[in-house]
Amino acid sequence: MDSSLDVSLDRLSSEPLSAQIAGNLRLAIRAGRLAPGARLPSWRDLAARLGVGRGTVRSAYERLIDERLVVAAGAAGTRVAAQPARTESAAAPAPALNAPLSGLLHDFSAPPLPFEMGVPAQDAFPAKLWSRLRARALRTGAMSPVTYPDPRGAAALRSQLASYLAIARGIHCVPDQIVLTAGYRGGLGLTLAALQLAGRTAWIEEPGYMVTRTGLQLAGLRAVPIPVDAHGLDVERGLALAPEAALAVVTPGQQAPTGVPLSPARRQALLRWAARAQAWIVEDDYLSELQLQGRAAPALAATDRHGRVIHIGTFSKTMSPALGLGFVVAPLPLAERFAEVAGCLAPAPNLATQLAFAEFMAEGHYLRHLRHMKALYAQRRDALRGLLRTLLDSRPGPQADVDAMAGLAVRLRLPPHCDDRAIAAEAVRRGIAPSSVSRWYADPGRHPQQRGLLLGVTNLSEARLEPACDTLMALLAEMR
Repeated sequence: MDSSLDVSLDRLSSEPLSAQIAGNLRLAIRAGRLAPGARLPSWRDLAARLGVGRGTVRSAYERLIDERLVVAAGAAGTRVAAQPARTESAAAPAPALNAPLSGLLHDFSAPPLPFEMGVPAQDAFPAKLWSRLRARALRTGAMSPVTYPDPRGAAALRSQLASYLAIARGIHCVPDQIVLTAGYRGGLGLTLAALQLAGRTAWIEEPGYMVTRTGLQLAGLRAVPIPVDAHGLDVERGLALAPEAALAVVTPGQQAPTGVPLSPARRQALLRWAARAQAWIVEDDYLSELQLQGRAAPALAATDRHGRVIHIGTFSKTMSPALGLGFVVAPLPLAERFAEVAGCLAPAPNLATQLAFAEFMAEGHYLRHLRHMKALYAQRRDALRGLLRTLLDSRPGPQADVDAMAGLAVRLRLPPHCDDRAIAAEAVRRGIAPSSVSRWYADPGRHPQQRGLLLGVTNLSEARLEPACDTLMALLAEMR
C-alpha cells in the first residue's frame, strides 16, 4: 500500500471502522501526505486492501466529502480537495482580540467580586423560585405554536409592566407602547435605530455612563458632555455648549455615578427644551425604584406632556444582568415605529425568560424582592461606611466620602495625583473590583480633582466585608 495511504485499523476498538478509515485519511490530508488533486483508491480497491466491506469505505469517503476534504469526480474518481484544511504547523496564530467593554467588566460570567458595581447581590437572587418559574415557562414555550412570536415581547409581560410602571414609576402607558429588549444596551440600540440621528449632536452627562457615551459614538452621533452638579444635568450649560442637540441621555432618578436626582426645576427645563427644539430625551431608569433612602422620584416620562421622552428600563440591577431583559416605553406617536424596528432588527429576547418574569411579577414576587433588596443594600452600605471610617481614622491615607454614590456605592476620594485607573486595575488582580471615578468622565484630564474609587455595596456580605476592606487599604498604602 502507498505509504501516504497507511491506514491502520483497530478491530477491537469501539470506534466504527468507517470512522477509523476517515480519521486516517483526514490526518494524511492535513499533514500534506496526500497532495491536493491526489486520487484516492476506489471503494473496491481500498476495501480489498483493508479487508472490509465496500460500504464501510464508502461511508468513510462520504464523511470526508461532507467535510470538504475530498471531492467526488465521477469517472475521475475521488480526489483530495484543491484547498484542503491547513496543517497544525502551518496555521497562523489566532490574533489577540480585546473583549468588549474591556475595563468596565473584569470577566464575563464570573461571580461578582467585592466592590463591583452594576451587579446585584449574588447571594440574594431567588434562585429556587426563579428556577421553578422558568422550568414552567419552558414547558409552556415548548407547547407554543411553531411560529414567530411578537417581536415586541410576550403580551403577558408587557401588560404586567404597564401596570407596574403606573404604580411604581408614575408612567401611564398601554402595553403596545412597550418593547422588550436585551437589557439597557438593547434598549439604547433599538432607540438609536428608531430615531435615526446619525450625524446629529447628543447631550450626555459628565460624569456619566461610559457605555452610553461609546454607544452614541458608534451610532454616528457627536456626544457632548454636559456637567452634572448637585441638581443633576445643567440644562443651561447644555444650551450653551450644544444648542443644536437633537438628543439628551439622562439618568434623572439617580444620576450615575453621583447619585443625585434631577431637580424639579431641571426636569421642567429639560422637558421645555425638548418640546421647543423638537429634540428627544432618553431616560435611563437603570435603578428603577431601588432607592435606599425614601421613595424614588417619579420617572421623567411620567411628567412628559409632549411625547418627547423615551423611557428605558432594565432588570439587570434589580434582578440579574444574566436575564438579559429590559424594556423601552416609546411615546405613543413613536410606538409603531419602535415596533417595526424591533420586528426587523431587534426582536424581544428569550420567550421563556419573558413568560417566567411575567409570572414572577403577577404573583407579587418582584415587589417583595425589591423591598428585600432595599433593606439588604442599605444595611451593607451602612456597614461599609462604618468600617471605612474606622480604618481611615486608624491609618494614614485618603479621606473617604461616605455619601452614597449611584445609590448602591460609596465613594472613596483620592488625592489628585493618584492614578485611580491603575489602582482599580491592580485591585482586580487582588480579588476586589472597585470602579475608578475618572473612568466616568469623557475627558478626565480636565477634572484632575475627580480621583477616587466607587465601592459597590451589593456583594459585600458580612463575611466578605472586612477582608475586602483590608485588601483595599493595603493596596492604597502600597500605591501612595
